[in-house]
Amino acid sequence: MNKKLENSLLAIFSVSLIATLGSLYFSEVRGYIPCEMCWYQRILMYPIVIISAVAYIQKNARIALTTAVFACIGGSISLYHYGIQKITFLQESAPSCGQVSCTGAYINWLGFITIPFLALTAFIIIAGVSFYMLKGLKEEK
Repeated sequence: MNKKLENSLLAIFSVSLIATLGSLYFSEVRGYIPCEMCWYQRILMYPIVIISAVAYIQKNARIALTTAVFACIGGSISLYHYGIQKITFLQESAPSCGQVSCTGAYINWLGFITIPFLALTAFIIIAGVSFYMLKGLKEEK
């Protein structure tokens, strides 16, 4: 495996680890209770840490398709979640998310950075790097 693919695996691992640690910080240290949509995003982010760590150790860039699928699904959920936080029309039609409202924002840095926005950013980076790796794998053949 070439160095670009190896570094890409490391990038996916790093981004997913930071996102995972960030979500755990918000819930376990700051005491923010995750809403239902946050849980779905976690369900899709947390395995990427383990998958990418194993892939990096094994030097297995073929895992890029798996990380791309997880990131695209997670990113779609994050985008919708961010939308119901920031777009009035979507807020009015948002489903009830259980004990904690999905339209609420624990943080709102600079007026637009919320927890789903941070998750969306991580998912976009992971998807982008995964597609870059898939292209690199195709060129290696």
